Amino acid sequence: MTPQVSPEAVRAVLDAYVDPYLGESLAAARAIRQLQPAAEGFTVRVTLGFPVGGYQTEFTGALAAHLAAAGMPVPLTVILEPEIVAHAVQRNLKPLGEVRNVVAVASGKGGVGKSTVAVNLALAWAAQGARVGLLDADIYGPSQPLMLGLTGQRPSAPDGKHLRPLESHGIQAMSIGFLVDAEQPMVWRGPMVTQALTQLLGETLWGALDYLVIDMPPGTGDIQLTLAQRVPVAGAVIVTTPQDISLADARKGLRMFEKVSVPVLGIVENMSVHVCSHCGHSEHIFGAGGGARMAREYGVRLLGELPLDAHIREEADGGRPTVVAAPQSARAAAYFAMARRTAAALALRARDRSAVFPKIVVEET
Repeated sequence: MTPQVSPEAVRAVLDAYVDPYLGESLAAARAIRQLQPAAEGFTVRVTLGFPVGGYQTEFTGALAAHLAAAGMPVPLTVILEPEIVAHAVQRNLKPLGEVRNVVAVASGKGGVGKSTVAVNLALAWAAQGARVGLLDADIYGPSQPLMLGLTGQRPSAPDGKHLRPLESHGIQAMSIGFLVDAEQPMVWRGPMVTQALTQLLGETLWGALDYLVIDMPPGTGDIQLTLAQRVPVAGAVIVTTPQDISLADARKGLRMFEKVSVPVLGIVENMSVHVCSHCGHSEHIFGAGGGARMAREYGVRLLGELPLDAHIREEADGGRPTVVAAPQSARAAAYFAMARRTAAALALRARDRSAVFPKIVVEET
């Protein structure tokens, strides 16, 4: 028999539940929009600030267990909805058209798997229900055309001035690799690269997007600094591997974003652990815990510890990254969890309020 409890008591317990991705209570997140008695138990409508596709079962089970632990094992029907809003960018920049949030994926050095993380992040968000675009900003070594299976394809220019992005696996994509021969080296100086990227970003018909992921060039030089200053970024993700040399460069990347007032959403430790495909033995080839130490040092989140797996490389090279090629695999689960943590970290940031401010015009009389 269902125990008799009041809606107020149930609401108080649910308000105290701390979502593991947000890291704060539903009350603090103002997530519970409605709670009412049902034929059996209660129905609650919850709105979270990140994509919720694939989260319903886990979230509902966690709320039911939370109620039961508080002595209220009542039937609970959960209506879970996303509310993805635009978040504040650098003070001197304005949001990019209908793009709600620009998220930069960066690294202090090359070879850490930044592009693989970026494409799987974008695809995971799309799979979780968001509208997503991906800009390949690595002019010298564009890899997203290959990873998205778009090699050799060209974007159209319907009005002769703007480019229509290509589509792959449910996301929109733009890259300099779509506009030049795959084997042609980009022998450009910094100003030319910056101009090209600014045009790719501003002259692409992105349409309405919840997230635009920018796969940044590796390093912290003039190109990266100029991009960080010119592009309205809501948050940055730093990709590193566990070894000290990679962490040292990742720290430089983090500090670069700090200098230009771009908030760092967190650290992704790539190639964290290798699992042998033959015997299943796990080994920390590049060391262990480096990303967690760096996250603690700078007071940011550890967004994920991603595996070193030959399948990830094979899937990306084949044009079907892991979250598309093997969505039910353990390696894909690591990407999906990383994507949800990243979106939740962004959801905690201040909203963009510029659209609600009246325009003030001063005229001489």
